[in-house]
Formats: sequence, structure tokens, C-alpha cells
Amino acid sequence: MTSSFHRLYSFRRCPYAMRARLGILFAELQLELREITLKNKPAEMLAISPKGTVPVLQLVDGVVIEESREIMVWALEQQDPQGLLDATILHQANALIEQNDNEFKHWLDRYKYADRHLEMTQTEYRQRGEAFLQVLEKLLTKNPYLLGNNATLADIGIMPFVRQFAHVDHDVFYSLPYPNLHLWLQHWLEHSCFLQAMTKFQPWQEGDDVVIFPC
Repeated sequence: MTSSFHRLYSFRRCPYAMRARLGILFAELQLELREITLKNKPAEMLAISPKGTVPVLQLVDGVVIEESREIMVWALEQQDPQGLLDATILHQANALIEQNDNEFKHWLDRYKYADRHLEMTQTEYRQRGEAFLQVLEKLLTKNPYLLGNNATLADIGIMPFVRQFAHVDHDVFYSLPYPNLHLWLQHWLEHSCFLQAMTKFQPWQEGDDVVIFPC
């Protein structure tokens, strides 16, 4: 690499890329960002990560990190001014993220793309996904964040997926009996880090000027 910055390949609307960017923002790091389009993935990204999914982080020493959870943890291990990697609840945070990434994401995809998965109705897919929302709601009856009075890895790791679930049908989501989850999601949607994470960038092309994130 010729850049003096770590380099992140990202796609603005991807929830995995969102949480990677949130990790970087909470770590107060700066890096080079290359926004991609999924229909025209740059050869430079595919050369270092043939699986072709985002996010992909290439460190200045050439090491490549391909998983969003690992990018979040890497960033917060560099510095963690707000204590998101609280060791006392890290096991719980990882367990929740694991449930999100496996069980909830499975039903979220089918709820969002119910026309591609005709085995069940969209309502049935939504109800299956709600099992995880109920877990989150129960946690949020006790504290403003998922695992206590402060944000943790669990919050930033899960929020983009709840956001995506809510966006399938906004009116239906906010009619569901999860008032604490609604407040939690709204808090994150208005959070300065999330707003910064959702900054729009033009897709990167070879020869473009380096884009530093956050700006």
C-alpha cells in the first residue's frame, strides 16, 4: 500500500459496513474510505478479498480484516475512549451479536425479501424476527442501552440490523409493542456518530483523490 492511512472498502447502506464505520468513529480513528457499488466492485478490493463483500479493512502493513465484527473490535482495541469493549460484559455482548448475526439476520433477510422466499408469508417472517426484538426489548426495560447505562459493542453491532428491520415497514414496526426498543433505535438514528457514519460519498474510482473518514 502507498497510502499512509488504513483503507476501508465500504457500502453506505450495508448494515455490516455501518457497524464497522461506527466502530471506527467511536474509536476516534481516521482512515481512507473507498465507497463501492455492489454491481461494480473494484478490482483492488477483490484482489485482497475475493469473497467480494463489505466491509474490508486493509491495514497500512497490508494485513486484511474481512469481517465487520473483527473491524469493530480492531478499531476499539486501538483506542476506546467511551469503553465500548467493557471486559465485564464482553461475553454477553458477543453472545447477543452472535444471535443477531445468525438467527435474526436469517429472518430479517426473508422478511425484507419475502417475494423471494415463498415458503412463508412476510408477516410470518416478521414474527419470527420479532423473537429477537423481544429479547432486546426485555433488556431495554432495565437500562437505556442493551447491557447497561452505557453503549457497548452490542449496541453498535446490532443497531444497523434493527434499523433495517424497521425500514421494511416503518408503520408496522412502530405499531409493535416494543416501546423501549423504539426509543433505543430512535436515539441511535439521531446519534452524532450514526449521522456521521451515514455521510454520502461518491463511489471510488482509480485515480480519485483520497477520501479521509471521518471528514
